[in-house]
Amino acid sequence: MIKRLAKCVREYKKDSILSPVFVTLEVILEVIIPFLMANLIDFGIDKGDLNYIIKLGSFLVLMAIMSLICGVLSGKHAARASSGFAKNLRHDMYHNVQNFSFSNIDKFSTSSIITRLTTDVANMQMAFQMIIRIAVRTPIMALKINFRVSMIFLAILPVLGVGLAVIAIKAHPIFKRVFKKYDKLNNVVQENLRGIRVVKSYVREEFEEEKFNNISKEIYEDFSKAEKILALNMPLMQFVSYSAMLLIAWIGARLIVGSEMTTGQLMSLISYSMQMLTSLMMLSMVFVMIIISRASAERIVEILNEKSDLENPEEPIYNVESGAVSFRNVSFSYKKDKKKLCLNGVNIDIASGETVGIIGGTGSSKTTFVQLIPRLYDVTKGVVKVGGVDVRKYDIDTLRNQVAMVLQKNVLFSGTIKENLRWGNKDATDEELVRVCKLAQADDFINSFPDKYDTFIEEGGTNVSGGQKQRLCIARALLKKPKILILDDSTSAVDTKTDALIKKAFREEIPDTTKFIIAQRISSIEDANKIIVLDGGRIDGIGTHEELLNTNKIYQEVYNSQVKGGIANEGKNV
Repeated sequence: MIKRLAKCVREYKKDSILSPVFVTLEVILEVIIPFLMANLIDFGIDKGDLNYIIKLGSFLVLMAIMSLICGVLSGKHAARASSGFAKNLRHDMYHNVQNFSFSNIDKFSTSSIITRLTTDVANMQMAFQMIIRIAVRTPIMALKINFRVSMIFLAILPVLGVGLAVIAIKAHPIFKRVFKKYDKLNNVVQENLRGIRVVKSYVREEFEEEKFNNISKEIYEDFSKAEKILALNMPLMQFVSYSAMLLIAWIGARLIVGSEMTTGQLMSLISYSMQMLTSLMMLSMVFVMIIISRASAERIVEILNEKSDLENPEEPIYNVESGAVSFRNVSFSYKKDKKKLCLNGVNIDIASGETVGIIGGTGSSKTTFVQLIPRLYDVTKGVVKVGGVDVRKYDIDTLRNQVAMVLQKNVLFSGTIKENLRWGNKDATDEELVRVCKLAQADDFINSFPDKYDTFIEEGGTNVSGGQKQRLCIARALLKKPKILILDDSTSAVDTKTDALIKKAFREEIPDTTKFIIAQRISSIEDANKIIVLDGGRIDGIGTHEELLNTNKIYQEVYNSQVKGGIANEGKNV
């Protein structure tokens, strides 16, 4: 774990080294100053030598200034090293998350990843700074102190070590549990803010507050329990410190009585001892921070060491010949468990340029089916081919650049409409933006905005309607000029007239693009070349609209419920 975290220091190695170097110089000066003070008293003040007092006093002032400068430089480099270390941790974690497959993200959850990128990294930053700046003081002090006094500290250190070890063993599991509950707290807050309109419309504020308060109370109780254990650190340190001071006083008294120590030397000894005890207290603070950060470090390393389930082959293919899609005995399980399959024994061939409709009840794995095409997940069994080649043989970026998806949960990012559209093609001209928006029936409503294509989209697209959001996402996908276009229930929020115009534009403008349309209403897919009926992860029927009306019971039931029930034109889900 330490080795993996150390890799994140990188360009801040110099600062990480200079900080303890300046701490060392600062401590050396702090050790020299009491020695000079002893000489000042013994050879200057006691003997009344004014010149010696002025000379040595001036030197003491210089030493104090140098000690101050070393302390400032140590703090400066420690701040740069710790903040840089934290920056690299966030960068490496975020970079690795970008390579995660959907299953990797599902493993950690979004809220947990956010907590690790924020709270856990902040804990590591604080611990790192304390380690390189404070933790080095105690061993340096121990090297410079009087031999007999060193023996005192050598005797009490095992007592302190055993006590701190017990505290660490007791507190660490609680902090691990606390940070997992922080994940839950983040999840509660995200859900509430994302669904605030639903919360208010159902007057569920009190319920949400109670849910938040419950998890917040659990965190408080765990933290209180952990802090009570860590609070034992202070009494333990005081016991060790007072014991050390009593022994020092006893040794000092004997040395003075035996004329083995002068008054100045006694002051020097006391000063050294106080510095040593102060360093031990500071080391104890570092230890407490390390206990807290250890749980964070383990969580961070989990993200850093996580390998994506999806990797490029050794010799990837960088060209997708066509949009033809083929499923060969495909089965899939999210948990990699062959006994719990979401898709089972799927076989189908789709020619390039065909329009394929997909319909089925909730939980029939419609979305799962299409997510295997751009290799968002890998099949558990069988083969998915695009352009006649197993998708696992393609370079992942090449494959996904040829497969445009408009997901079930449409996402727009904060920025202008132009900026959102250029996710499809960052180099697209304004004319190209207008063209795809016309295809997606989005140009009219965009031009109704005062700023037109420069209209700012709020986070999550909250300032546009559901239908407008869907049409913008379709336009963004078309801008990729893909060989395969997948619409996952992406016209559910538009009226049937607009839906028909979008389909007409697809037929006329992108005839060579293979189109997969997942829909709940039959009017959206009745003109498709093939319609796939999914049921329980299996293909229950394949054919045209007319063929399925004559041969497939599920399709007949859906059609009758919509057309005869009079809800087809309303676009309601079945």
